[in-house]
Amino acid sequence: MTRHIETTVTYLEMTAPPSRRLAPALGAATGRFATLRAVSPPVHFYRYLYDTIGARWTWTERKVMGDEELASIIKDPLVEIYVMYADGAPAGFIELDFRGAPAAANIALLGVMPEWLGQRLGPTLLAHGLDIAWVRSPERVTINTCTLDHPRALPLYQRAGFVPVNQRVLRLPLP
Repeated sequence: MTRHIETTVTYLEMTAPPSRRLAPALGAATGRFATLRAVSPPVHFYRYLYDTIGARWTWTERKVMGDEELASIIKDPLVEIYVMYADGAPAGFIELDFRGAPAAANIALLGVMPEWLGQRLGPTLLAHGLDIAWVRSPERVTINTCTLDHPRALPLYQRAGFVPVNQRVLRLPLP
């Protein structure tokens, strides 16, 4: 029998670029941080990021996917994954999905490694992702969060300029 967990998902959108910078850019002054695009990343590397970051927040959707199905998403040329490194090790990532463009660019995932929580990497990754998304001039940028995510996720997205447009209760399978 498959176990499930219930969560409330809030869907948000932004219809214009943010009017102010969300977070200061990290790394320019210290050299400790770098954000690089992972072009067609290996599935095992992506799973490492997803599983390590998502464990605390009960990320399940990609855990139940087979390697082939997951590879078809993360290796799609319209899906871009940016990994933030701190002192040479992965500290977080953001996944941008442009498959709905030009109507919408979607921030599919954003997460920070457990040891870096509370260091403002989330806002920095979000600002980086928004800069990349708006360069393509979409009609809107979308993101969602749920009650299982970091408690500061929804307020962060709203501070960035996202507006809630829908909410649903979902039952997610626990792997």
